[in-house]
Amino acid sequence: MRPGPVALARRLARQFTLVLVLSVLAGCAALDEWPSIEGGNDRAQRIEAGLREALNVGGERAVSRLARVDGYFGVPELRISLPEEIQPLARRLEQFGLGRYANELELSMNRAAEQAAGEAMSVLSRAIATMRPADVHAILAGPDDAATQFLRQSAGPVLAERYQPIVAGALADAQGYRHYQDLVTRWNRLPTGQSIDFDLETYVTDRALDGLFKLLAEEEQRIRRDPVARTTALLREIFG
Repeated sequence: MRPGPVALARRLARQFTLVLVLSVLAGCAALDEWPSIEGGNDRAQRIEAGLREALNVGGERAVSRLARVDGYFGVPELRISLPEEIQPLARRLEQFGLGRYANELELSMNRAAEQAAGEAMSVLSRAIATMRPADVHAILAGPDDAATQFLRQSAGPVLAERYQPIVAGALADAQGYRHYQDLVTRWNRLPTGQSIDFDLETYVTDRALDGLFKLLAEEEQRIRRDPVARTTALLREIFG
């Protein structure tokens, strides 16, 4: 026997209520590792300030690690390797006793990234300062690297614009272009039938930003999970 309109309406209302409760509980579970935003406008403003401070602290730590000699080159997981397109060339030159050209090129690429990293914090700070309350809530409800994802999306294009001319200048200063041209010239003279025409500036810029956001994600997780990483009173209050 099919239920009447009133019974059907009551059943639908109960189902909707159940779905709503489950949704709220799921949202609460996603916030377990973050401070509560309950407590009115003052509490919400303190949490927003705490998140901004966390991002600035994490950004300063990441930039300070990268913007120094061997910030990239001395860290295996951050070191910028030769592009795949150039690696066959490097191996062939090694066979001819010219491996130093590849080594010098790789070093100059990393030195260029280290120099460009010094420009990152001013761009990150502007992105953090212009966060909206909706951005804060999305970050609080997001995954472990939600803040890093926000910064990559909001600041990444500007960082790429700032990095690329610095990378180009640093490569020139470090004679990276000459090493690269030496590599390509020697390769293109070989009877391989494969010439190389590669955008080295864009490659180094992209890999440099990958390293920056990798460290930002690590710093974000440290502040969220490790009390020792909360180095200011506000961070200890909000995340403690």
